[in-house]
Amino acid sequence: MGIGSGIALFVIGAILVFAINIDTGGYVDLDLIGYILMGAGVVVFLISLVLVMRSRRTETVDRTAVDPATGERVTRRSIRNNDPIA
Repeated sequence: MGIGSGIALFVIGAILVFAINIDTGGYVDLDLIGYILMGAGVVVFLISLVLVMRSRRTETVDRTAVDPATGERVTRRSIRNNDPIA
Protein backbone atom coordinates (compact mmCIF):
# COMPACT_ATOMS: atom_id res chain seq x y z
CA MET A 1 0.00 0.00 0.00
CA GLY A 2 1.34 3.35 -0.90
CA ILE A 3 0.50 6.97 -1.35
CA GLY A 4 -1.90 6.17 -4.19
CA SER A 5 -3.76 3.61 -2.10
CA GLY A 6 -4.24 6.14 0.70
CA ILE A 7 -5.60 8.71 -1.73
CA ALA A 8 -7.90 6.12 -3.32
CA LEU A 9 -9.30 5.07 0.08
CA PHE A 10 -9.91 8.69 1.00
CA VAL A 11 -11.69 9.44 -2.29
CA ILE A 12 -13.89 6.33 -2.07
CA GLY A 13 -14.81 7.25 1.49
CA ALA A 14 -15.63 10.83 0.48
CA ILE A 15 -17.85 9.55 -2.32
CA LEU A 16 -19.72 7.30 0.12
CA VAL A 17 -20.20 10.14 2.61
CA PHE A 18 -20.98 13.11 0.40
CA ALA A 19 -22.17 11.81 -2.99
CA ILE A 20 -24.21 8.68 -2.39
CA ASN A 21 -27.57 8.95 -0.68
CA ILE A 22 -29.06 5.45 -0.68
CA ASP A 23 -31.45 4.06 1.91
CA THR A 24 -30.23 0.57 2.88
CA GLY A 25 -33.04 -0.10 5.30
CA GLY A 26 -30.93 0.53 8.37
CA TYR A 27 -28.68 -2.48 7.87
CA VAL A 28 -25.60 -0.60 6.64
CA ASP A 29 -24.62 2.98 7.47
CA LEU A 30 -22.79 4.16 4.35
CA ASP A 31 -21.79 7.44 6.01
CA LEU A 32 -19.97 5.58 8.78
CA ILE A 33 -18.22 3.30 6.29
CA GLY A 34 -17.22 6.39 4.29
CA TYR A 35 -15.74 8.10 7.35
CA ILE A 36 -13.85 4.92 8.26
CA LEU A 37 -12.42 4.69 4.74
CA MET A 38 -11.43 8.35 4.81
CA GLY A 39 -9.64 7.87 8.12
CA ALA A 40 -7.87 4.76 6.86
CA GLY A 41 -6.84 6.63 3.73
CA VAL A 42 -5.27 9.42 5.76
CA VAL A 43 -3.41 6.93 7.96
CA VAL A 44 -2.07 4.96 4.96
CA PHE A 45 -1.06 8.19 3.21
CA LEU A 46 0.86 9.48 6.25
CA ILE A 47 2.60 6.16 6.90
CA SER A 48 3.63 5.98 3.24
CA LEU A 49 5.04 9.50 3.36
CA VAL A 50 7.05 8.70 6.49
CA LEU A 51 8.47 5.55 4.91
CA VAL A 52 9.38 7.34 1.67
CA MET A 53 11.12 10.18 3.51
CA ARG A 54 12.89 7.76 5.82
CA SER A 55 14.36 5.69 2.99
CA ARG A 56 15.88 8.68 1.18
CA ARG A 57 19.13 8.80 3.09
CA THR A 58 22.58 9.13 1.57
CA GLU A 59 25.61 7.73 3.32
CA THR A 60 29.07 8.97 2.34
CA VAL A 61 32.29 7.30 3.48
CA ASP A 62 35.75 8.79 2.81
CA ARG A 63 38.85 6.64 3.19
CA THR A 64 42.32 8.07 2.91
CA ALA A 65 45.42 5.92 2.53
CA VAL A 66 48.97 6.20 1.20
CA ASP A 67 49.82 4.34 -1.98
CA PRO A 68 52.88 2.20 -1.14
CA ALA A 69 54.22 2.26 -4.70
CA THR A 70 54.17 6.01 -5.32
CA GLY A 71 53.83 7.45 -1.81
CA GLU A 72 50.83 9.54 -2.85
CA ARG A 73 47.84 10.09 -0.63
CA VAL A 74 44.77 8.39 -2.12
CA THR A 75 41.22 9.25 -1.09
CA ARG A 76 38.41 6.85 -1.90
CA ARG A 77 34.85 8.11 -1.60
CA SER A 78 31.95 5.67 -1.37
CA ILE A 79 28.41 7.03 -1.70
CA ARG A 80 25.44 4.83 -0.85
CA ASN A 81 22.00 6.09 -1.78
CA ASN A 82 19.01 4.28 -0.30
CA ASP A 83 16.52 5.87 -2.69
CA PRO A 84 13.99 3.21 -3.81
CA ILE A 85 13.24 5.16 -6.99
CA ALA A 86 16.81 5.16 -8.36
